[in-house]
Amino acid sequence: MANQSRREFLQVTGLGAAVALAANLVKRAEAQARRPSILFILIDDMGWMDSGVYGSQYYDTPNIDALAQRSMRFTDAYSANPLCSPTRASIMTGLYPCRLGITTPAGHLPPLPEDFEYLPDEAAPWERTVKPESRRLLPLEEVTIAEVLREAGYATGFIGKWHLGQTEEFWPHHQGFDVNIAGGGYPGPPSYFSPYHIEPLPDGPDGEYIADRLTDEAISFLGEHREKPFFLCLWHYSIHAPYQAKDEYIAEHADRVDPRGEQDNPVMAAMIRSMDESIGRVLGALDDLGLTDDTIIIFTSDNGGNEYDRVGEAQWTPTNNAPLRSGKGSIFEGGVRVPLMVSWPGRIEPGSLCDVPVMSIDFFPTLLQVAGLPVPPKKILDGADLMPLLTGGGEWRRDAIFCHMPHRVGSVTGPLSEAATWVRQGDWKLIRFY
Repeated sequence: MANQSRREFLQVTGLGAAVALAANLVKRAEAQARRPSILFILIDDMGWMDSGVYGSQYYDTPNIDALAQRSMRFTDAYSANPLCSPTRASIMTGLYPCRLGITTPAGHLPPLPEDFEYLPDEAAPWERTVKPESRRLLPLEEVTIAEVLREAGYATGFIGKWHLGQTEEFWPHHQGFDVNIAGGGYPGPPSYFSPYHIEPLPDGPDGEYIADRLTDEAISFLGEHREKPFFLCLWHYSIHAPYQAKDEYIAEHADRVDPRGEQDNPVMAAMIRSMDESIGRVLGALDDLGLTDDTIIIFTSDNGGNEYDRVGEAQWTPTNNAPLRSGKGSIFEGGVRVPLMVSWPGRIEPGSLCDVPVMSIDFFPTLLQVAGLPVPPKKILDGADLMPLLTGGGEWRRDAIFCHMPHRVGSVTGPLSEAATWVRQGDWKLIRFY
């Protein structure tokens, strides 16, 4: 009887081990088949030189620099426009802004009539060129990357600045996002400190800083949606005007000197520090939740750094993009060349560099490829899939990228750019002024 019991025990435990092994294999197969999650971090007005990894010796960005060590870093990445709303629309749709008719950041203004004339027959007497009327919203009929991913089973969340429509019917929760926190028609936050006066963002305790609050919301989203693939856009209001930062952080940078003699604004340095802390906290949350290995991270900016506003009694410029020429609003390099880093454990070589010119129109087709999804029927895409560059697999075929800015951009400090179009092909950039 004892030997029989032993044989029965071995049979049962062997069967149990086999079942457990089979369950583990199924679980691993499911994990391999699961589409990766996507975290898209967009900073507002962050210049190419506004972090240590890109060469700043004034701003302190340890978390962004650490992200670069996990990523492929692009040296020649461009926004599709030197201003915010057009670039944001290009990310959402994969289209050049001029194809959408969104060529200025007018997403906070009332919608135009449906029969508005995009291009008048003649120029105003004081204009050098015929000036088009920019659309002020992202039309609902446009297919967004959020809509495609949600249909494929992704949990979709938007946290931060939208600026693609003044009225609620055009906000993120009508453009493919399950969750919308702080995304409305606001070009910048009315206040960086609570009360924020942002309709889709309930006020926090008095004095709460908006970068911290958006980070809290992002971490909550990650925790609530850890069991399925997610697409989370954390599109910070930082570092756009108004220029407001924590007093203690400003004080820490008050005596800092840039060895290059270019950047000198302690308020901007303090804003960047809070934004950098946000990056660190979100990356830490991915680690704590066990999501890092299954998440692709994109970090970039919507246009170059602002050089035309003035900050404080010292009248600092917000930042300085040197050695790039000019800044936000300009078709020169300082207005359109932006930081870009992409991380995907096991697929993208950590700490790698890419000097191929790429653009914000490329994210839509890239994320389709990441998720293993086809291009939606009748969907036009101006961008190119970046996966051959990111993973070294496949052939990169695009010849050139374009930027059409049909407006004269000016500021209180003088003209930034005339109406122009540029094309970048290889190492050459051709600018046509109108």
